[in-house]
Amino acid sequence: MSRRLNEASLSHLPANVAVPSYDRRGVRPGIVHLGIGAFHRAHQAVYTDDVLALDPGWGIVAASLRSPDTQDALEPQNGLYTVSIRSEAGEKLRVIGSISRVILAPQEPDALLAALIDPHVRIVTLTVTEKGYCHDPATGKLDETHPDIVHDLGHWQNPRSAPGLIVEALRRRRVAGTPPFTVLTCDNLPSNGRTVHRILTRYASLVDPDLGSFVADEVACPSTMVDRIVPATTDEDRARIEKTIGFRDAWPVVTEPFTQWVIEDRFPQGRPAWEKAGAEFVSDVEPYEQMKLRLLNGSHSTLAYLGFLAGYETVSDAMAAPAFERLLVELMDRDVTPTLHMPRGADLARYKKALIERFKNPALKHRTGQIAMDGSQKLPQRLLGTIRDRLRDSAPIGRLALGVAAWMRYVTGIDERGAPIDVRDPMAARLRALADDARGSPERLAEKLFGVREIFGDDLPKDPRFTQAVTRALVQLYRDGARRTVAEFPSE
Repeated sequence: MSRRLNEASLSHLPANVAVPSYDRRGVRPGIVHLGIGAFHRAHQAVYTDDVLALDPGWGIVAASLRSPDTQDALEPQNGLYTVSIRSEAGEKLRVIGSISRVILAPQEPDALLAALIDPHVRIVTLTVTEKGYCHDPATGKLDETHPDIVHDLGHWQNPRSAPGLIVEALRRRRVAGTPPFTVLTCDNLPSNGRTVHRILTRYASLVDPDLGSFVADEVACPSTMVDRIVPATTDEDRARIEKTIGFRDAWPVVTEPFTQWVIEDRFPQGRPAWEKAGAEFVSDVEPYEQMKLRLLNGSHSTLAYLGFLAGYETVSDAMAAPAFERLLVELMDRDVTPTLHMPRGADLARYKKALIERFKNPALKHRTGQIAMDGSQKLPQRLLGTIRDRLRDSAPIGRLALGVAAWMRYVTGIDERGAPIDVRDPMAARLRALADDARGSPERLAEKLFGVREIFGDDLPKDPRFTQAVTRALVQLYRDGARRTVAEFPSE
């Protein structure tokens, strides 16, 4: 068995593998990150790695809120891991050193809270996915019936949810006279900073009204927009990287050359000089956030559900079919772009062109099934917001409705060939029960799923323009299949 990547191996890596340009022994944690996964390690941790040579006071302590897998992979490697940047031009490898420690929250809750209340920690970042905020995606408010929130409100000093952990840490810092850290969400939530601030304030007020007022008045939650495609790492990726670097990396991450981070510049306790690594600091993130959520994420989800149903394993496989590329180009140009209001100088045409090229990148092998996960949490911000805006303007919604219909077909748990689909979604059991009750009727299936208020709210199910468009598309998917439906879908 080959040797493991770790601190001692850095000086023995091939010359074409980039390594940290700073002395890791001098790095001090200034950031705690909740929800360490592939995206954080390919995005925020890389930006931070780029600037630690300028200021070593911004190292990262990362926490996994559920699974021990990342801790098990990175702890023997001293937090080091490889980033593989892949394109048709080839592969570039780089070892990232900004993460000094990984804490497994369920087993080490005291260690995580100790890290969160450390006075030197001034920023808490999050990539816990949409479902990690224990909120109602249709309203953006705290879901006070969520099992984790119910648990935390009964055991607020020993929380397990992200909102519970953050608020308990803020409470302890307040008691100790330590200024509150800035909470920086990097997840795809509408108006994500304001949404997280609202969730935290409500949770804190349920613990103690005075604490709620403190969070509302004193805790900064800047909005952000993050953008980088990060497929799941495969055993093939591990083997290829090990062969190149000469050491075994238990969990490298694979990504694309493109990366973007737009951040509202509001950090009362200071921040790293991420702009030196290419981050953009702006006064208003929302236009960029809408651009990314609707153009990239909305298109990605539409392609994922339709592509999966059509039998395409990866995004690039689906994009190789001319009808799928045409559908996405028209979705972006005709349906999404009219709903966006970008600041002067933003080049939407260039962004959309880049998206198509990124989706077609065959080196990434981004699986449609991976993008399809957690659709109940993603649909409201990725597609339904655009649909609401289009309906308000009395504009067509056919392609958007097709994306929603494809999700409905997908969550039945049975594909077009009668094989089971591994639907990974916090509502999977409920959605499957509704699908089973529909007994194969697309009309009944649509009607039952429209009743899931947490997804569709109270307004859309009452609007026949929406319900009829989605039902028509769903009937066509059942009758003709995804490939033929996409090929024959009319250009409006």
